[in-house]
Amino acid sequence: MKDIIKLENIRRNFIVGEEVVHALRGISFTIGEGEFVTIMGSSGSGKSTLLNILGCLDTPTSGEYFLDGVAVRSMGKNSRATLRNRKIGFVFQNYNLLPKTTAIENVELPLMYNPAYSAAARREKAVAALIAVGLGERLNHKSNQMSGGQMQRVAIARALVNDPAVILADEATGNLDTRTSFEILVLFQRLHAEGRTIIFVTHNPEIAQYSSRNITLRDGHVTSDTKNENILNAAETLAKLPANDDN
Repeated sequence: MKDIIKLENIRRNFIVGEEVVHALRGISFTIGEGEFVTIMGSSGSGKSTLLNILGCLDTPTSGEYFLDGVAVRSMGKNSRATLRNRKIGFVFQNYNLLPKTTAIENVELPLMYNPAYSAAARREKAVAALIAVGLGERLNHKSNQMSGGQMQRVAIARALVNDPAVILADEATGNLDTRTSFEILVLFQRLHAEGRTIIFVTHNPEIAQYSSRNITLRDGHVTSDTKNENILNAAETLAKLPANDDN
């Protein structure tokens, strides 16, 4: 199995006033292609700092980070931004969609910076990604015409459009009701079954039951890293939930 993510003794310190805060204290792990990994930890555990490093939004104070074989820490800001755009699909808790723009326009965004795509090719890729997440009927709807679950599907389509090496989800079900959360989890499990590498950062322990591996952080250390031998099926759980009245 090919390594998509490799962390070697990652430390991240922040200077706050006179004090040095040790947010990450020597984190090492490897994530292989096609794994669905949840990263958990309470507030202050270091998971947001780790997410920013994994997402090439921040660099470690020391240690090495390899993303799809590329050493990230020594890169300049622009090279890192290009790597981030090509290799990582982000899905955020609050969707981060542009208001007043259509689903297609939102999903096209990551391809805007890729000179390999013409306008027609961008549109074609965006439509295919939206169909893949079940929004074929909503291509020209704007963000304010969609439910939370639909907006999160647009965000997932946007994360997929560049065929990234890894999908990085930050509390991607955090703003959704139970039923909609499971609809999104069904989608993540399907993407995983198709061979996508997914890292899902969450404080909800229930989500770990649906992933293939769970890494837990506490005070900047990895306290556990376990394979899930009994992965629950999100579609089965969803089928047992009462229907939403507002859908």
